[in-house]
Amino acid sequence: MNELAKDGLPRDSVPSAFDTEARWYDRLVGANPGYHQHLRLSALRLDIPLRAPGLRLLDAGCGTGASTAALSFVAPAARITAFDASAEMLARARAKSWPPSVEFVHTPVEELAGVTGPFDAILAAYLLRNLTDPTAQLRRLRGLLRPGGRIAVHEYSVRDSRRARWIWNAVCAGVIIPLGKLTTGDATLYRHLRRSVLEFDGLRALAQRLTDAGFIDIHTATVPGWQRDIVHTVVGTAPQETS
Repeated sequence: MNELAKDGLPRDSVPSAFDTEARWYDRLVGANPGYHQHLRLSALRLDIPLRAPGLRLLDAGCGTGASTAALSFVAPAARITAFDASAEMLARARAKSWPPSVEFVHTPVEELAGVTGPFDAILAAYLLRNLTDPTAQLRRLRGLLRPGGRIAVHEYSVRDSRRARWIWNAVCAGVIIPLGKLTTGDATLYRHLRRSVLEFDGLRALAQRLTDAGFIDIHTATVPGWQRDIVHTVVGTAPQETS
């Protein structure tokens, strides 16, 4: 189905919704305790030689560049390509100060125009939940990895935990949706956030999705703070080539 349930957005409308909200995005995520630290944690969980010369990293769905900054922080010597489907979010990312080794590309993951592998690792933060066919796009991303390269999916997943769903609903109703409405004048994207998280994969299903996309050695971990068991890192490895 292309339509989400009540309070959701059609998936093909999500990039334009982020275009509309881009100017407020950094302010709102900055109010989320641990947001940037958790992205760095997922980047570290890639468990690759992050200071190795010649390292190439891909930030899939970079938004305004918070996940790009996490990769740049933990792997300062790496060449980083970051892409996003939202032109306005990408413009906000490009306007920030970056080393010459960071480049930004405007493309949806379904096309990946201008993105050429192989990469040593990929960070995909808050991306899969907004895709029509997440497994197909995971396969597409796997095709950009070198053999043995890793992906870290950094994503909300609450379906497997009643406690996590309760906390998520409470925080959305009491903080995220009212703050989004107060800041931007429109709560549509923040109601979509709530609903899309509730409808997305549980952690077991998300790990299985990576397996179905051809990744091996899947492992998962959550983050500290109020988002414990709400935000997770799921890491998978592209298989080695066989002779």
